[in-house]
Amino acid sequence: MQILGAFNKFEQCVLNMALINICNSSSYVGKEMREQYNAWKHETSETVYNPWLDTHQFTIYLPHPEQEYEDMTLEEGLSKGYNVEVKPVKDQGQLPYSIPEGGHFVIVLKQSRVNSDFAIAATGVFVRSLCIISLDAIIDSDEGEYQSLVIKHPIIRNYPQDWETKLNMFLRGEIRGEELPRVVGYVDRSLNRDYRSPSWSDVYLQASDFTVF
Repeated sequence: MQILGAFNKFEQCVLNMALINICNSSSYVGKEMREQYNAWKHETSETVYNPWLDTHQFTIYLPHPEQEYEDMTLEEGLSKGYNVEVKPVKDQGQLPYSIPEGGHFVIVLKQSRVNSDFAIAATGVFVRSLCIISLDAIIDSDEGEYQSLVIKHPIIRNYPQDWETKLNMFLRGEIRGEELPRVVGYVDRSLNRDYRSPSWSDVYLQASDFTVF
């Protein structure tokens, strides 16, 4: 695993685990997304469609590795995706990116010390079809120094050869989401009943073997 300037090994594994849970509609995150989406559509009396067609915001929390919680271990929370919040974006004009249909806004918040507050560490776009998060990670906010990186789903070993080209074309608005390779079908249990999501310990212990970042 490549250790990036913005994130250490633990934090990269947390991001990988978050991506695993975001891609799986049957996970806690996926179910929470559906509930929020249905409540929003009920409130506005709009027709309920596939929630992935509407832009959502995913907030990923990177806890300190020694952070403790009362009701569960840190490992249990990360495995279930309890460190990820999701909500529909009701006004895309407030987003810092122009996100094409099929993309979703991502904020990463990091905790530097045990029991401390979380500070913004990165923003980016989640592309569901490709199971990818494209991030601009903050290296030095005062100097305006950022690190661009892409988080690939660690379970998917063989991405399409042209995934980078297709991703960039999508983010530039040159192609639609429907034209992207649909690798999410392998890692979403609602689409693949044989899929079993790994636990935090699986992701962390096998980090050096997974294809990530």
